[in-house]
Amino acid sequence: MKLTRLGADGPTVSQFGIGGMSFAGIYGNAKEADSHAVLDACHAAGVTHIDTSNVYGNGRSEEIIGTWFAKTKGARDAMVVATKAGITGQPERRFNNDPDYLEACLDASLKRIGVDSVDLFYVHRYDTAHSPEELGGTLRRLIETGKTRAVGLSEVAPSTLRRVWTECPVAAVQSEYSLSTRAPELGLVQACADLGTTLVAFSPVGRAFLTDVPFSYAHGQSMAFTKNNPRFMQPNYSANIAATDQFRALAAQMGEPAAALAIAWLIAQGEHVLPIPGTKNTNHLAELLRGTEISLSVADIDRIETVLPVGWAHGDRYSAEQWQGPERFS
Repeated sequence: MKLTRLGADGPTVSQFGIGGMSFAGIYGNAKEADSHAVLDACHAAGVTHIDTSNVYGNGRSEEIIGTWFAKTKGARDAMVVATKAGITGQPERRFNNDPDYLEACLDASLKRIGVDSVDLFYVHRYDTAHSPEELGGTLRRLIETGKTRAVGLSEVAPSTLRRVWTECPVAAVQSEYSLSTRAPELGLVQACADLGTTLVAFSPVGRAFLTDVPFSYAHGQSMAFTKNNPRFMQPNYSANIAATDQFRALAAQMGEPAAALAIAWLIAQGEHVLPIPGTKNTNHLAELLRGTEISLSVADIDRIETVLPVGWAHGDRYSAEQWQGPERFS
C-alpha cells in the first residue's frame, strides 16, 4: 500500500481511503453487514483512512463506522478518521460555519462514531456569511478543544484555502477529482502542493462511469443524487457511456479493471493526492485497491489521456441545485 502524509505535519496514511457515503445508502440500499465487510477488507489491505460526514444518511454512515470500531479490535488505533459538518439541510440557511454550530455537530459526530476525537474535521461547505479568515480562527479553536487533531475544507476555491491558511493550517481539501472532472487542476492541485495540504479526491471513478460496470440509465434515474445530475440525463448519459467504453477497452488491453486504472491515474497526479472511493461491495473494493498497485509510465498516462482528454465529459458535474455551496473557480 502506497503511503502519504495527511497534511504537512499530519499522520502517515495510505494513499487510498474509503469513503463512507455508500454506507448510508446514497447510491442504493446498503446493509450494515456489507459495509462492515468492506471495512474489514480495507483494514486487512492496509487502508488506514476512513472518510464520512454527519449528513451521510443523517449520521447513519458515522453510526456504521462506530459499530465497526466497537466490534473490531485495534481498528480505531489503525485508522485515521475524518468527518464533516456545515450542511444544515434547512432551506432558510443551507450552510452554517458558526463556531457553536460546528462544535455541536462535531460533538454529535463523536458520539455516533463512539470516539473522543477524530483525526480530521472538515467544513463540508464554506458559508460566505463568514470570511475565510474568520473560519480559520474557528477551525483553530476546534483543534484547541482536542476534539479533532486537524481540520480541512471541502469544495473550496484555491483563494479560500490560502486565506483560511493565514489563520489555521489546513491539513486537507476535498474536491471531486477524476479523469471525468479535472477542474482542480485550475489551481487547487497546485495550491495544495504549495501549502502541504492533501488533496482528497472524492468520486475518483466518476460515479461509476470509469468502471467496468457503470450505472445503467434506469439505475441512475432511480437514485436521488444522479436523477437530475446532468451527466446522467439524456443525451449526455449515452454520450458518456460511449466515451468511457474506449477507456474500458484500454483498461482491458492493459489487463486491468477500469476502476483500478482510474485510481492509478489519480495517484500518479502527485503524492499529495489521495482518492477516497466509496463502495459497499468487496469485489468492487478489490478492483479499486488494485489501482494502488499499478505504476503508470508516462506513456501509459498519455494513452489514458488520449482516450479521455481534459473536458471529454458531457454535462456539468452538478445540477444548478447541486452547485449551491461548492465554490467555482477558474
